[in-house]
Amino acid sequence: MTAWTLAQRAAKMNPSVIREILKVTEKPGIISLAGGLPSPQTFPVESFAQAAAQVLAHDGVSALQYAASEGYTPLREAIAGFLPWDVDPDQVLITTGSQQALDLIAKVLIDEGSRVLVETPTYLGALQAFAPMEPQVVAVASDDEGVLVDDLAAQVGSGADKARFLYVLPNFQNPTGRTMTEARRQQLVDRAAALGLPLVEDNPYGDLWFDQPPPPPLTARNPDGCIYMGSFSKVLAPGLRLGFLVAPRHIYPKLLQAKQAADLHTPSFNQRLVAEVMKNGFLDRHVPTIRALYKAQCEAMLGALEEHLRPLGVHWSRPAGGMFLWLRLPQGMSATQLLPRAVEHNVAFVPGAAFYAGDGDPRTLRLSFVTASEAQIRTGIAALAAAIQMTTP
Repeated sequence: MTAWTLAQRAAKMNPSVIREILKVTEKPGIISLAGGLPSPQTFPVESFAQAAAQVLAHDGVSALQYAASEGYTPLREAIAGFLPWDVDPDQVLITTGSQQALDLIAKVLIDEGSRVLVETPTYLGALQAFAPMEPQVVAVASDDEGVLVDDLAAQVGSGADKARFLYVLPNFQNPTGRTMTEARRQQLVDRAAALGLPLVEDNPYGDLWFDQPPPPPLTARNPDGCIYMGSFSKVLAPGLRLGFLVAPRHIYPKLLQAKQAADLHTPSFNQRLVAEVMKNGFLDRHVPTIRALYKAQCEAMLGALEEHLRPLGVHWSRPAGGMFLWLRLPQGMSATQLLPRAVEHNVAFVPGAAFYAGDGDPRTLRLSFVTASEAQIRTGIAALAAAIQMTTP
């Protein structure tokens, strides 16, 4: 038998808890409140069909050919144009989903043992992207308004042990749904600048606000001190695998080289398709329909939680946008232990412990309200309440 020897970094690669749970949801009858999948109702299929025909008719050869690693110029220009600060298109790098942006950032900025700071809790996909580079991931204390800047200063380190960056999701965070306040954003940017600490700002959900947009991005306040990440997965379709990053000029070339080594370029056809769809203000008309749908689904879940889980001593967040709610079970309970019982009641969620860089709070769990109908949400929350009642110590 051939003896395959794995790289040491392979031991740092772990399966996605969410992806594993999604396999459970394939069981007939399961109501999944687990995945962070956008609602299929929001996919503009007809608009894509028209755009695809247009691209193939007028630019088909280029759409099917190899292309520049930086990305399709009209798309980079469109992205630079809709961001709320002065962005040169030459600073925009198109990526194969924002998950690739995390991978490129990790390859360029992290050495083995490097200190990397994250919120408490944080996005599981970022922890997975950073892990193969074997960093020392340090959680910074956070509250409902975002990162606590005094703890940030305490955790940043110094000399060779100084943190390479802080990874942060200010808008409708995955997993908690919280939004960083204006005051906290400015405090964070000012303190990070004083500490000489770069920020990596991830903003896949920022357009999904319910009643009012969130405060301006961190990057808009200090463009040279931040790398900004965005995605078309939540406002158009995740199957396109189309994201982007905006980087300071002195960092951009290395991120581009990492991109070239990873996959040469993001699919040319997909980039042209999105650029075509975005013409004539399509997103300005389309995104409000997503906001209205998600707001209604969120309100349905909040109402169901109030009816079924409030009497059981469960607490939860009240997001102003995005896709997620964050729950904390009563003292003594474990979301991981609750999950199999919930599946027996035909409802699934994601235990919260996976979203922590260190020891997680075993009582926490994440619910997504965007892929289930309002009726399914009410049924699912009632089922979750029944599972909790059978599991309560």
